[in-house]
Amino acid sequence: MTEQTFRVRFEPVFRRVFHFYSRFARGMTLGVRAVVLDGKNRVFLVKHSYVSGWHLPGGGVETGETFLESLTRELREEGRIELTGEPQLHGLYFNRKISPRDHVAVYVVREFIQDRAPDPNHEIIACGFFDSTDLPEDTTRGTRLRLAEVLQNQPRMEDWS
Repeated sequence: MTEQTFRVRFEPVFRRVFHFYSRFARGMTLGVRAVVLDGKNRVFLVKHSYVSGWHLPGGGVETGETFLESLTRELREEGRIELTGEPQLHGLYFNRKISPRDHVAVYVVREFIQDRAPDPNHEIIACGFFDSTDLPEDTTRGTRLRLAEVLQNQPRMEDWS
């Protein structure tokens, strides 16, 4: 079984287990994502080992963390990206496809440094900057919608989709 087949086949199981656990551990799940744009207006995307497709970097807000603390941690972990300026809150989204309790804050990041691209690891198997007009084929729908809102001034939705 290839890695891609494994991910596609077991992704729904991993998500259900995570959200079953979260139901007891948290009243509501909160997450952060970042639209990280470099000087050429290319966007930074990540590919996870446990879910299919290319995504905006980010993850769950841990107990005791602020959204900005979580964003800073996730960008460092997933992209070796260090903020050098204030990220701008783009919007808050209800991610009902994942769980009836999942909410995501999306920030736009333009001021940062990245000393080098991170090496693939057990969580992030690939990452990079991409021209918004030439995204990887399997970039997720939610990622594409957020990029259209930020870069093409499309109306902001309330649902992640």
